[in-house]
Amino acid sequence: MSLIVSIIIPTRERPDYLRVALTSIAPQAAQIDAEVLVIDDGGPSPERRELAEGLGARYRSHPRALGLNVARNTGVEQSAGELIVFVDDDVQVGDGWLLALVSAAREHRAVAVFTGPIRPCLEGHPPRTCGREGPPITAVDLGSEDTQTRYAWGANMAIRRDALERVGPFDVTLSDGGDEQEWQDRLYRSEGGGALYVAGAAVVHRRTPSDARLRRLMRAAAARGRAARRFDVWRSQAPPIGREVLTLAGCGGHVLRYRCPAGMVMVAHSFGRLRQGLGERLGANRRPGAAGVSESASEDDFLSGHSGTVGGLNAIGRGALDGLNSCVEITSGARGRLARAARRSPPKRRVLVLGVERLERRELAAAMRSELSRSRHEVELYFRAPEGLGKFENLNLLLAEHPPDGQDWLLVVDDDVLLPRGFLDRMLFLAERFSLDLAQPAHRLRSHAAWEVTRRRAGCVAHETRFVEIGPINAFARSTFSRLLPFPPLSMGWGLDLHWGALAREHGWRCGVLDALAINHLAAPAASSYSREEALSEARAFLAAHPYITASEAQQTLAVHPRW
Repeated sequence: MSLIVSIIIPTRERPDYLRVALTSIAPQAAQIDAEVLVIDDGGPSPERRELAEGLGARYRSHPRALGLNVARNTGVEQSAGELIVFVDDDVQVGDGWLLALVSAAREHRAVAVFTGPIRPCLEGHPPRTCGREGPPITAVDLGSEDTQTRYAWGANMAIRRDALERVGPFDVTLSDGGDEQEWQDRLYRSEGGGALYVAGAAVVHRRTPSDARLRRLMRAAAARGRAARRFDVWRSQAPPIGREVLTLAGCGGHVLRYRCPAGMVMVAHSFGRLRQGLGERLGANRRPGAAGVSESASEDDFLSGHSGTVGGLNAIGRGALDGLNSCVEITSGARGRLARAARRSPPKRRVLVLGVERLERRELAAAMRSELSRSRHEVELYFRAPEGLGKFENLNLLLAEHPPDGQDWLLVVDDDVLLPRGFLDRMLFLAERFSLDLAQPAHRLRSHAAWEVTRRRAGCVAHETRFVEIGPINAFARSTFSRLLPFPPLSMGWGLDLHWGALAREHGWRCGVLDALAINHLAAPAASSYSREEALSEARAFLAAHPYITASEAQQTLAVHPRW
């Protein structure tokens, strides 16, 4: 019986890996007339299109990075196979790999998921190992005979289309941890069974010499550790922090006892898990129903559900994590590389900066003006005293006096934040690098911030969201001026950012939080200088007449960018 087969290869900005994968897959695909589909999650690339099509594959690209599971779902939608074979772009398939999977699928009609050996290969001069730790990348070896196994991993995984239709698509909210496992758990709960390990369907899981260096392996392991902890929390199986500490200590002990450099990859993975866990514990902001947050407020679908105020031991712990994150940025050279890049790109822009300056914040505001004036871009700064008016009423007066005609960017700043050196140059570089129309710097963990989605993510340069909040700093690209300016005549402005989110969705604007540019918002918590009830009343009246996204939508992350 013939079986129509589709091979899906998600990829993102790794043409050298993709070339090796396609070169090994193409002859086997041609042998049984299987289609090969490359899903580019790094945005359209003529180079990668030419590479894919030159080796007989169809090429489809996302407009921007949307995530591995989105790419898998796109591949399913764009393909026609009854058996859909997923591989990563960093594999090299072995002889007979595809025929072994297809033969197993024909023979075992009741099985929905198939996998095979995944053999790690660190090229070049990888770190020395003592032989007691496992490979630093995904590896599977269940022997030389076919056997049942609980999970297939995305580097070498085949699924029947009818199973995907019954169970549903991959969960696009998961990335770097649990992404394929969650789907198989759904299948198991609904139908039972597991995957079939096909011994003859082997792939080699590669790392090029540059990626096989200890530093690169540790960085990747730390990211996987954070993702693994998030997935464990998501499925309510996260171990206590104390156990994470013991695991980290055990990994460190292994390195010292056996003088094992490769064991540092285990240390990095465990450290990533611990850092994620500490962030979760320190992030226990008050939610609706907790002390200080009224139950009536929880009925509003435009509230974050967090007070955002940081203090006490929580503040001390968060400050320590901020220091750790900054130390990593400096010692890894990431901060210096970003500063150098921002001195060259983008071309000189015209930037209008507007703000409201209160008398009691004049020192902070002066420091902010001084920092913004250092920019290599053409910057015009205009501030005014509140004079009994609300923030956006004052901003509209400033806009009337200084219209943004001919400006490339509008920057709206509050008067109670500390800006890092080189702030504006780096902000414009990142905003334009990721084609953002609305952007804001991330909050440090220690900052007062009601929206968790706006806090800095460790190991991340930027993450795309559905909205940016109304302060303390917003950057608006020229593309948004005609629809957003002048601002509605609001005093406190609660809910306005969710209206911006609805307009962003309508017009295709991209919103994002810049993690590599985290700021401190320490001077005062939200609603400390005005009535919370008045802010809520104003927001309810405004949103009743304007479209807006809900708080749950606002908290979603659409894409994460670990590199620029």
